[in-house]
Amino acid sequence: MSGIDQTLNEIVEEFELIGDRDAQYEYVIELGKALPRLPAAEQTEANALRGCASPAWLVTERRADGTLVFRGDSEAVIPRGIIGVLLRLYSGRTPAEILAFDAREGLARLGLSNMLSMSRANGLASMVSRIRSDAERA
Repeated sequence: MSGIDQTLNEIVEEFELIGDRDAQYEYVIELGKALPRLPAAEQTEANALRGCASPAWLVTERRADGTLVFRGDSEAVIPRGIIGVLLRLYSGRTPAEILAFDAREGLARLGLSNMLSMSRANGLASMVSRIRSDAERA
């Protein structure tokens, strides 16, 4: 089992313990509130995430050991929470791990898309696409 799969299982367990969809939604919001803010200097067009309903940014850094570290931010708490979930899954992983992970299936296990409006679900897909694209280039 990959590190991403293990982390996904942990998040799925957390969601199952919370149980109620509304409480899970609140949990995602709390994750967003806990996410560190990106400095204004990193909230640039180059770091902007396309397809998000609210302005959002993703910064990707490659460590000397070959792993990728992601940092992200948004002006809205729901996208910030989604970014928090994705950072927990993907940050600190190798490009090969990221590309081997079936994001569609994994995120379906979480049921995030069931909690989100169509525009927010599109933003989620955009974030995952950007992470995968950065992993392909790394």
